[in-house]
Amino acid sequence: GYLDHEAAPTLPPVPGIDVHDYSRSIVERFSNAQIGDPLERVCAWTSDRIPKFLVPSIRAQLESGGELSRSAAVVASWARYAEGVDEQGHPIEVVDRLAPALIETAGRQREDPDAFIRDRRLFDALLDAPRFVDAFRSALSSLHEHGARATLESLVRAQRGVEKEGA
Repeated sequence: GYLDHEAAPTLPPVPGIDVHDYSRSIVERFSNAQIGDPLERVCAWTSDRIPKFLVPSIRAQLESGGELSRSAAVVASWARYAEGVDEQGHPIEVVDRLAPALIETAGRQREDPDAFIRDRRLFDALLDAPRFVDAFRSALSSLHEHGARATLESLVRAQRGVEKEGA
């Protein structure tokens, strides 16, 4: 998934740490239904996290020709969350220091799919990278048309298809 194919290739080696074992332990932890991490906590303060942790990985993957579909889907998921309504049209609280601006920008993205990623303070020059923009638009469109579950299932199926081809 994301950790093995998009994040790990951009990280320098850490002595004594097996990145693949670490990523498996994270998946196990988040797969535990007893932990139950609410959306509000996971998405809280994302404007402080994405530029610092995700955008550098995306830039590195763009430079190396690596995978970035999952990273683009993360950004699209954040953009969809910032619309401030769930899939049933119920309001959700956008917890972020930039919430008013994010909500306003996300509110325009059905007519202007690039509105959210146009903010260079958050996304640097990713808008200038057609490969990222195409992946972002595809993920955002899927989230709007099919919902989060179907979009995630599609990403997982695509990854399994790539893994079968490489086997």
